[in-house]
Amino acid sequence: MSEIKFTEIPGYKWIPNGQSNLSGSIFELFKALDAMFLRIAATAQAREFYFPPFIQAAELNKLDYFKSFPHLITFPVALDQNDAKNLEKFTEGPRFSDGKVHLTEIDKVCDCLTPAACYHFYIHFQNQDLQEPLHLTTRANCFRRELYYKPLQRQWSFNMREIVCIGPQDHVRSFVKKYRDIVTETLAKLDLGISWEVATDPFFNPESNPKFIMQQLDPVKHEMIFNKDLSIGSTNFHKDYFGESFNIKYQGETATSACIAFGLERWLFAIVSRYGTNPAHWPMKEIQNG
Repeated sequence: MSEIKFTEIPGYKWIPNGQSNLSGSIFELFKALDAMFLRIAATAQAREFYFPPFIQAAELNKLDYFKSFPHLITFPVALDQNDAKNLEKFTEGPRFSDGKVHLTEIDKVCDCLTPAACYHFYIHFQNQDLQEPLHLTTRANCFRRELYYKPLQRQWSFNMREIVCIGPQDHVRSFVKKYRDIVTETLAKLDLGISWEVATDPFFNPESNPKFIMQQLDPVKHEMIFNKDLSIGSTNFHKDYFGESFNIKYQGETATSACIAFGLERWLFAIVSRYGTNPAHWPMKEIQNG
């Protein structure tokens, strides 16, 4: 669906820097979809969390994130206030022109904007020895820099709902299978024509990254593909990767983890593409009962 058709939806506004404003009917659809995902999480008795938008860079570094995904990361920056002359230089300088802020010296960068919702859980539970499996959920405003942006499909800032499982391998594998089946049933009710496809993460220089090669040899990520090319969600079996990276144990052994992820803006795109811009035609009853 083109950007022009999205302007026909009352309450939708596209911001060219890769963000969407929602109100009215499209925002009601957004909330209904997230409520549907929360009901799925509730069947797993998932404990809901709220997390702030920043993640300490030191935590992402444990995942080698800056080498694997330098093209996606977004850093919050601030002017260096340790030198008063630096602030004076900024205020006296051009400050802003041609759509850009002209920075002077910036302070040290120690944080990143959240690139994926589930990372917060592994940081939160690091250095713990779990005695029971964890079922968790959160919705996060995530940030991934892209070369170009498209309304509701490819955004710099977007919302991700995740359902996460941390525990022993057999339990986590069963969790992934069970909730992939549940999501498949939900998708069928909405008649979105979704297919499941094996996928890999968007690594920088993937051919030289051992993690990319391992994902090809042993697929752990499966995406929900709408209209043959748009991923609106995924299941991800992490094995013990996050358990090792953050020293999370399950009864003395390195914990296994997995997540089910839903990109809310992309779900909006799928619904509007399938059913049109008239809210009266959207499958709200099926979503509210899903």
